[in-house]
Amino acid sequence: MWWSYEDVKEQKKRLEREIAKRVKRGERFEVLSAPEGQKKLCTTFWGQAWCRNLESYQQYESRLPRGRSYLRQGKVYNLEITPGKLSAVVAGSELYDASVSIKPLPDQQWHEIVQSSAGQVSSMLDLLSGKLGDGLMKVLTDPQDGLFPKPKEIRFDCSCPDYADMCKHVSAILYGVGVMLDSKPELLFTLRGVDQAELLANASSITMGDLDTGTELGDTDLSALFGIDLGELPSEELLPPMPEKKKAPSNKVTTKKPAEKKARVSKLPAKKLAHKKARSI
Repeated sequence: MWWSYEDVKEQKKRLEREIAKRVKRGERFEVLSAPEGQKKLCTTFWGQAWCRNLESYQQYESRLPRGRSYLRQGKVYNLEITPGKLSAVVAGSELYDASVSIKPLPDQQWHEIVQSSAGQVSSMLDLLSGKLGDGLMKVLTDPQDGLFPKPKEIRFDCSCPDYADMCKHVSAILYGVGVMLDSKPELLFTLRGVDQAELLANASSITMGDLDTGTELGDTDLSALFGIDLGELPSEELLPPMPEKKKAPSNKVTTKKPAEKKARVSKLPAKKLAHKKARSI
């Protein structure tokens, strides 16, 4: 079937009218914009790793190019990534509701990934930016045992009439994931149903576990442990004697009890005592 320029132009207008109608009814239509003016669709480690893994599956080879083209043309709307599911509205000859179901990462596989990363994830920022050792990143992005889903774990669903299992609309969604991982790499862990914080928590627990409080310190190198050279400390015999502390003067003020004053007055000679009483009168 041949399409003229006028046909494509009319189709675009028809889709725009349909989107405007849905927006008026209160529906959300947010286009997923792909980077413009550059050959690579994704620019960060996780986005590029996702796309490389996607393109490594031969069964997707014939359908992926059209999906990438749809994404670049701004035909993917409202892409959402939730645990085990991708969903979006994709514009073709009509507006189609497309979704991708992905099985959660098996518990045993995630446990092995966490164990392999023990002590190697120093911060969440390094993990999400892909700034970790090559060995660990190979574990995380391994096609068989890493975080990315395998074809047998993926199921497609689209309202379009295409008979193929993987139509161009769902392939556009898959490429859209790579674009979203450029800005929100944590969504990959959300999609696979795992918590990326476990990688950091495991690294922290390994570090704290290195200092076992129940271990005897007899054979421990305390110099290395505390960062000092114990051999350079002077012995007690060479230390100068500590100066004796002088006693501080007492600020206590002693007062004479009234009873004592009375006793002294009573001891005056009788003649002087009588004279004193006369003066007081």
